[in-house]
Amino acid sequence: MSVHIDPQIIKKDGKPVFAVIPWNEYQKLLHNRIESDESDVWFPNEVVKANVRGESLIKAWREYLKLTQAELASKAGMKQSALARLESNTTNPRKSTLMKLAEAMGITVDQLID
Repeated sequence: MSVHIDPQIIKKDGKPVFAVIPWNEYQKLLHNRIESDESDVWFPNEVVKANVRGESLIKAWREYLKLTQAELASKAGMKQSALARLESNTTNPRKSTLMKLAEAMGITVDQLID
């Protein structure tokens, strides 16, 4: 079996729509990715599943990061009861609150917005 090293370009109506590349080249691309821009927002599968089930993104991220409400509230400088209200989706958080929560969890504000 010969190894295919050049990318294969698949066209539709004369325009490129797919590029097929060797697996090792794909792996190199994954490891050498450029910095994401503001349009790239990453969510772990567990967070997406929880959000689809109706949980707030705040709660989904907190549980994904294995933090208790008390731990996250303390890190974000807020009361646990206030965090519980935000997680129950009964109140819309201010941007400043989202910023504190995102910083406390080590994520971006974009990752807390539905």
